[in-house]
Amino acid sequence: MEFSGERSLYNFMDEEREAMQSPSFKINQQLSENEQDFSPPRTSTINNSTMITLIPPQSPNSPWTLSPIHTPTRPLLYHCIASLRRHDGSIYSIAISRGVVFTGSESRRIRAWRQPDCIERGYIKSSSSEVRAILAYGNMLFTTHRDCKIRMWNISVSESFRCKKVATLPKRSPFQLLPKANTLRHKDCISCMAYNHAEGLLYTGSWDKTIKAWRVSDRRCIDSFMAHEDNINAIVVNQEDGCVFTCSSDGSIKIWRRVFGENTHTLTMTLKFQASPINALALSSSPNASFLYSGSSDGFINFWEKEKLSSRFNHGGFLQGHRFAVLCLVAIEKLILSGSEDTTIRVWRREEESGVHECLAIFDGHRGPVRCLAASLEIEKVGKGFLVYSASFDQSFKVWRVRVLQEEMKVCDHMDVKKKLTENEMSPVLSPSWVERKLQSVI
Repeated sequence: MEFSGERSLYNFMDEEREAMQSPSFKINQQLSENEQDFSPPRTSTINNSTMITLIPPQSPNSPWTLSPIHTPTRPLLYHCIASLRRHDGSIYSIAISRGVVFTGSESRRIRAWRQPDCIERGYIKSSSSEVRAILAYGNMLFTTHRDCKIRMWNISVSESFRCKKVATLPKRSPFQLLPKANTLRHKDCISCMAYNHAEGLLYTGSWDKTIKAWRVSDRRCIDSFMAHEDNINAIVVNQEDGCVFTCSSDGSIKIWRRVFGENTHTLTMTLKFQASPINALALSSSPNASFLYSGSSDGFINFWEKEKLSSRFNHGGFLQGHRFAVLCLVAIEKLILSGSEDTTIRVWRREEESGVHECLAIFDGHRGPVRCLAASLEIEKVGKGFLVYSASFDQSFKVWRVRVLQEEMKVCDHMDVKKKLTENEMSPVLSPSWVERKLQSVI
């Protein structure tokens, strides 16, 4: 293992130029006219006669692009601020922690980039390649590799980037003299991870169809169980109650809960709306509601709403727009971002009162399937902003700045909520039973 310290973007370009014959690193301001990363205006699926533009059109020299799909309630602006093309291979995973963005690819290097200007802080060189999943929390970094092991790193990003490997899971017993198979080790690719902050438990999901729970304090595997009938593709943890959500290529989502006072986990609920493989999960919680989103290979994003009393998840409908498989999902505040095999990224917004969703924007800067996404909040005077990081199988890594303009606070009474739900009652994207329950709740 080795790591490299902070370097400027231009030093990084010089090093890559010496190491490779045809490197390609692009910053948005230096893009040629033929390789613009700004999304051109697109025809909206909404009737143009009903659309209202609340802000004047951008000037030809402005880097901002007005979303072609917008509503009169909250306009959205976005633009690509950086674009990086790597020769390390495709980027499989992205994680954000303490102002640093970590990327894992087909190579052995885990790179660290400073927000938001994409200056490389350093890199970690592991003994195994193909970093399939990255998870960052505080000063801890977890990575999974081709050898089906998990590596724990202690990182320091205060002044200069420092990293030290703490452990490799599963750890080898000192009494094991012969190199035989480790029964605690995953038998196939570890595709996803999730961390329970309160319990200090790391969950790993694998293509071997199993889930393993690791106690970080003593690096022990406390539970391992067969969770699905096919590859496990994503896992998330609800930090409020500790519930674990897993999804698989078998088309199902399962909810697990740790047995009180024990290390074992029990299945509490199975969600299955279609037979299509499910590739991604995202959990969005607010003081008033909790929603679970799943992205599947048929291009749809299904969502479930949690009941406050029973804690059951009821299917609310699905979001349609992607032409091919949804490969990744990110939920931040009221926004949901989805990356697809159709090379686009969509930004969706959920109405807090009614639960109705709408598509605000489409990013189409990538030339290949969008493999992974990450997002962080950025507060600005003119409105609330977000930094979105995306990686594609075209070996590009892009940074987007998204700005949601401020609006005057509007009071939404029960009649407004009921009217909006009634208008969407016959929509094929909403579950009739879910709409009926929402209507009853506002009567």
